[in-house]
Amino acid sequence: MLVRIKRLLKHGWRSQFASGAAIAPNLTRRLGLQVAASEQRHSGEIRIYIEAALPLNDLWRKAPIRQVTRQRAVTMFGKLRVWDTAHNNGVLIYLLLAERAIEVVADRGLNERVDPAIWKAMVSRMSAAFKGGQFDQGLTTALDEVSDLLVRHFPLAPGEANPNELPDAPALG
Repeated sequence: MLVRIKRLLKHGWRSQFASGAAIAPNLTRRLGLQVAASEQRHSGEIRIYIEAALPLNDLWRKAPIRQVTRQRAVTMFGKLRVWDTAHNNGVLIYLLLAERAIEVVADRGLNERVDPAIWKAMVSRMSAAFKGGQFDQGLTTALDEVSDLLVRHFPLAPGEANPNELPDAPALG
């Protein structure tokens, strides 16, 4: 019970606008342009979702926070319709600011081709960049890495276009 109360306090003081403060408007624009450019090279879709704090119903769960965070990322993967791409190759980069947590959720088309250690290493590099105060560098590098994986496994044929199935700009929650 004490753990859940601490969790409530940690998340409760963060406003919905904290995610907007963590990512400057010019970075939001640059990331959106980077996603759009990336999606011209492969058939996948990439989304970034930055959330200040967990919703109340998630905070009361008895599970460890790591498990709660992963489940929230999977939930947002669904809500943002990242799963609903033509080739089942969407990727969500999820950041939970209150916990300083990072999750990468890939749809089955890509996930079955990528070793879990690659995703784990990507998250570790993002985390190190964030701890070093290099928020934009961590995100842009992660986008490059996801893009490279999608190009390797789902390249576009010459002259083939990738219809934009999802918004390119990061979503803030």
